[in-house]
Amino acid sequence: MSTPAERVRRVGASREPGPAGIQVAEALGHRSGILIHGESLRTLRTMPAEAADLIYIDPPFNTGRRRRLQSITLGSGERERTGYQGRRYRYEVTSDVSYPDNIPKDRYLQFLQVRLIEARRVLKEHGSIYVHVDHRAVHHVRLVLDEVFGEDRFLNEIIWAYDYGGRPRDRWPSKHDNILWYAKSAKWQFNTEAMERMPYMAPSLVSPEKAARGKLPTDVWWITIVPTNSAERTGYPTQKPEKLLERIIQASSAPGDVVLDFFGGSGTTAVVAEKLGRKWVYVDISPDAVRITRQRLAQQAGGMFGTAYEVVKLG
Repeated sequence: MSTPAERVRRVGASREPGPAGIQVAEALGHRSGILIHGESLRTLRTMPAEAADLIYIDPPFNTGRRRRLQSITLGSGERERTGYQGRRYRYEVTSDVSYPDNIPKDRYLQFLQVRLIEARRVLKEHGSIYVHVDHRAVHHVRLVLDEVFGEDRFLNEIIWAYDYGGRPRDRWPSKHDNILWYAKSAKWQFNTEAMERMPYMAPSLVSPEKAARGKLPTDVWWITIVPTNSAERTGYPTQKPEKLLERIIQASSAPGDVVLDFFGGSGTTAVVAEKLGRKWVYVDISPDAVRITRQRLAQQAGGMFGTAYEVVKLG
């Protein structure tokens, strides 16, 4: 007998939610999540209004090149590479995942805008959305978000700072991403009591009680990227660390709430939502992304994940 995760339901891409659409509340009634293999806009258009309490998306950054990540194993294989002090190593490629990230700017902004319009419809009145972009796109995307959600619904621009990767010699190295946070209405969730707090830099200057409790994070977050030797690492390009999503989900949702990510990628949002007791809806068009996410869910918590969610093939 197959588990819910192994039963793949195929639905049509009707414009209105209905028998052929994604009935989120019904599907999540006895399940922790819905993993949807489908195109983001078509999927959003099948979802009913006010289905999600929180949306996080990490859309393509429009870097102008193809994003690619190879995972390798040293010591075997037919290929060779040069390492420290010119030593040669044999290696084999164990995974090779890539996607194009070179849409012209005007098309890229239109691509996001139509999806953000649907995202606003899908959000509950107290819901909010976090849009993760980089320095190339953030100023343009903020104008789109202002138009869709309203300038007065802008809450924060979060700077996620890290210190890995290459360093150009002709400019300051860019070592941060930007996360734009918008609310749907004048009401939104911000759960200060649920957040992980940070230590005071000078604990002797505050009371012992404050020092023991720690302080709330600011809008600048120093969180490392996923290291190459991390157990989190999946081999998917642009994978985001679980710590980043933990902070967002803890702050802007409550246990039992529905968290939606319609650029699901490596599945970090789904995995963290599951760990934190939230319901989740994952969407991605890439077979590689869906495969990696299903493997990741199955491996979490000693294999306890991956048995209580539904897989939907939208086509």
